[in-house]
Amino acid sequence: MLDAKIPEGKLEDKWTDYKGHCKLVNPANKRKIEIIVIGTGLAGASAAASLGELGYKVKAFCFQDSPRRAHSIAAQGGINAAKNYQNDGDSVFRLFYDTIKGGDYRSRESNVHRLAEVSANIIDQCVAQGVPFAREYGGLLSNRSFGGVQVQRTFYAAGQTGQQLLIGAYQALERQVALGNVTMYSRHEMLDVVVIDGKARGIICRNLITGQLERHFGHSVVLCSGGYGNVFYLSTNAMGCNVTAAWKAHKKGAYFGNPCFTQIHPTCIPVSGDYQSKLTLMSESLRNDGRIWVPKKKGDNRPANQIPEEERDYYLERRYPAYGNLVPRDVASRAAKERCDAGYGVGSSKQAVYLDYASAIERYGKIEAGKRGIDNPSSEQIKQMGDEVVKEKYGNLFDMYEKITGENPYEVPMRIYPAVHYTMGGLWVDYELQTTVPGLYALGECNFSDHGANRLGASALMQGLADGYFVIPYTIGNYLADEIRTPAIPTTHPAFEEAEKKVAERIQTLMNIKGSESVESLHKRLGKIMWDKCGMARNAQGLKEAIEEIRALRKEFWSNVKIPGSIDEFNPELDKAGRVADFIELGELMCIDALDRNESCGGHFREEYQTEEGEAMRDDEHYMFVSAWEYKGDEDWELHKEALDYEVVHPTQRSYK
Repeated sequence: MLDAKIPEGKLEDKWTDYKGHCKLVNPANKRKIEIIVIGTGLAGASAAASLGELGYKVKAFCFQDSPRRAHSIAAQGGINAAKNYQNDGDSVFRLFYDTIKGGDYRSRESNVHRLAEVSANIIDQCVAQGVPFAREYGGLLSNRSFGGVQVQRTFYAAGQTGQQLLIGAYQALERQVALGNVTMYSRHEMLDVVVIDGKARGIICRNLITGQLERHFGHSVVLCSGGYGNVFYLSTNAMGCNVTAAWKAHKKGAYFGNPCFTQIHPTCIPVSGDYQSKLTLMSESLRNDGRIWVPKKKGDNRPANQIPEEERDYYLERRYPAYGNLVPRDVASRAAKERCDAGYGVGSSKQAVYLDYASAIERYGKIEAGKRGIDNPSSEQIKQMGDEVVKEKYGNLFDMYEKITGENPYEVPMRIYPAVHYTMGGLWVDYELQTTVPGLYALGECNFSDHGANRLGASALMQGLADGYFVIPYTIGNYLADEIRTPAIPTTHPAFEEAEKKVAERIQTLMNIKGSESVESLHKRLGKIMWDKCGMARNAQGLKEAIEEIRALRKEFWSNVKIPGSIDEFNPELDKAGRVADFIELGELMCIDALDRNESCGGHFREEYQTEEGEAMRDDEHYMFVSAWEYKGDEDWELHKEALDYEVVHPTQRSYK
């Protein structure tokens, strides 16, 4: 079994005790130690800024032209924190419990409790940075509801919370750049980890402008490279999001944890045609006030506003009365799929459901009329005032929807359908966020640690900033305290030369194929296999077929891919080819992992294992563990298990009714 290095003692004391006993590096020695940070989203920017502030010599890498273009900027709805500003019963324990339950009891208790503990600090940190969180009339920070919880704990900045938080972290990062503590390398992509004497000691990266390979030494390497949702081709992720950094680390010895745990988000704009290259997310915060429904009659083609109230099925409110429209994402997604598969879908494709704001607009309008002292307001006045309130809370999301669909969501309900969004799986890490390769750490979405089989909304930003601001500054010191006598290793070391040689050979092999099929078309084919057979629902037969189809696709990729241009220049097609080659290998492992886990839990829904009501049926007796896969060679992995021991929360069948 894997050792997660979980501290002894009571759950609520573990993190405090750890901080009190971990090794420290004194300020003079920090200036001698070099740390490489890969990725500059919320986890990477906050980690690089924090480590630079402590005095370490940090090198930060991103493949974008600026850290501000990291995909964290796309997060919309909010960030969770156990502040209990609403006095509605929230607490550190309740945030911890909701996260464990939301993840369907497949996450590590100690890590999740630490996350809940430091959540409140994140808000204070970001307010101090000037992040413009929404506020109540009196100036207090505002909160709203998100799925899977019964309290209001989500802090937000309209529908652009990720952007505002990233700007805060970016400012902290740029301050350290200006002070000389952080060196920023934009338009650089990590293509391998250099391991010397069993420890991560540097990276090989490619300058995406010139095409030149570069070697960089570090006493440790911190990966903050995001998730792998683009393995499905169509997802809510930015087109550039990829698994390459994490995958190279995996092939150098870092175990990959729970790769099949991917999240389907219930609130996305439906697919409109084969030409699409990505999907657009409509924030889960919209489920805070919106009501989701379908017609009660199959194949009802009337416009939504012509379907009377009594002929509408508010199916989430009907099936889950305690939580209603605020059930967790996996539950809401499966319910939407079930309704559409049963013939109740709406829109031209019939693969959509309605998200309706009419009731919220009317409610807010009446409240506003009361505040303004307007007696017996007309329906027009109520509508106008309600629109104004909704516009203030969600305006940019409504504008985005109208620009994409051509429909005004203030007048007609939005149409939504589930889509691939987040990945709970990632590199396996211990309590210190260290992978199975000493000196190699993984933070944020590229590790597996906090969300189990399903992530609650508004918890991604929380985890990324918690890892970067408040966890890694302590845990990495525990490792680096023993490295202060290790001098900088010259990049002429044979391990660097060997790693660069292999990277160069792979790139040359790709360019020499000179086939006839584009990278994009092969990626799209991979995505279809993954979505059809390892997507919202999986079964043993489909997964076995998918594994064989992916292996065949891999052979075709390496014999027939077409990459124009040359190596020593700006060549996005070459960059994309390397990433898709890694996605193909990852896709195979995801299907192997999904086939091995003979249960349903969270976002992993095996059709063979469901209750009479169609809910996920866990098998705690046989699968109460983290699947950590060790790379042994092409198409060959060995499974290691980390047992999940629940000392405080006792796993039960999840119920949101």
